[in-house]
Amino acid sequence: MTGRTMRAAVVREHGGIDKVELADVPVPEPRADQALVRVKAAGLNHLDLWVRRGVPGHPFPLPMILGCDFSGVVESVGSAVRNAKPGDEVCVAPGFSCGTCASCLSGADNLCRHYGIYGETRDGGCAEFAAVDAANLLPKPPEMSFTDAASWPLAFLTSWHMLVARAALRPGEWVLVHAAGSGVGSAAVQMAKLLGARVLATASTDAKLARAKELGADECVNHAKEDVFQAVRRITAKRGVDVVFEHTGAATWETSVKSLVRGGRLVTCGATSGFDAKFDLRVLFFKQLSFLGSTMGSRAELWTVLDLIRQGKLRPVVDRVLPLAEIREAHRAMEAREQFGKVVVTV
Repeated sequence: MTGRTMRAAVVREHGGIDKVELADVPVPEPRADQALVRVKAAGLNHLDLWVRRGVPGHPFPLPMILGCDFSGVVESVGSAVRNAKPGDEVCVAPGFSCGTCASCLSGADNLCRHYGIYGETRDGGCAEFAAVDAANLLPKPPEMSFTDAASWPLAFLTSWHMLVARAALRPGEWVLVHAAGSGVGSAAVQMAKLLGARVLATASTDAKLARAKELGADECVNHAKEDVFQAVRRITAKRGVDVVFEHTGAATWETSVKSLVRGGRLVTCGATSGFDAKFDLRVLFFKQLSFLGSTMGSRAELWTVLDLIRQGKLRPVVDRVLPLAEIREAHRAMEAREQFGKVVVTV
């Protein structure tokens, strides 16, 4: 350690919002292949809530500094770092891997047996400083704010991998995007439209649906007012959708399966409403459906997404910005599903 201390949002035991503690902890000492980043902003994800609450059967190495998405300025670099120097403004790729196994060397680093995520398996960026692997440093576009730079990596990478690598979404297809107000949902609406698909987005309020329309959604359904399956039948003339972008789990699973056309694909990255989803196996083989699991994506895909952001074809969606001192309020807002897009804290 450097001997210096810093402020950080730490979880020492699982539980409610009160378990997020603002504490003084040692500034990390980077390895030779790492950089010390002075954090400017950190974006919250549902992962932060899981780490704080705990997940049955899934141990987290507590205590943990939260934050898988963050941006900042390089303070110093280790002797083996060649792709960054002090003063560089950077975004951080949230996932890291061993870099030497067959999966990593083939470009599928998210399939590495040792894959991890900042703020989940290693201290993250809700702190004044973070030690970051050189391979995870991405140049922040000069025109991009630090808050925008901290909002996009995990959600945009996850959505891109789901729609492109897993579901192979094609122009003209219908895609159902659940919870368009979430980080991955707001990214998926943009990406699906960019890929030439027809986008049917759901959300819990008309205000969120209006925002989804602005991002490119062709049709919107308020799931608090209308049955989503019946809406899908109405909008698609009883045909159904080709792809379902699923990340909420048990609450939407039955609707998702029923909404698919014959030969349709369901791709899922999460289960925020519960993981005990059930369905009739006969539907799977009679309708020749494909159920696709997806977690994160490769660092190469992250560079592709960053280039699309630079071109203005995709844009980060930030709902609100709070100081790190209000990290508990950020958790409360996310749990209440108040946001459209991302909640970001500044450091």
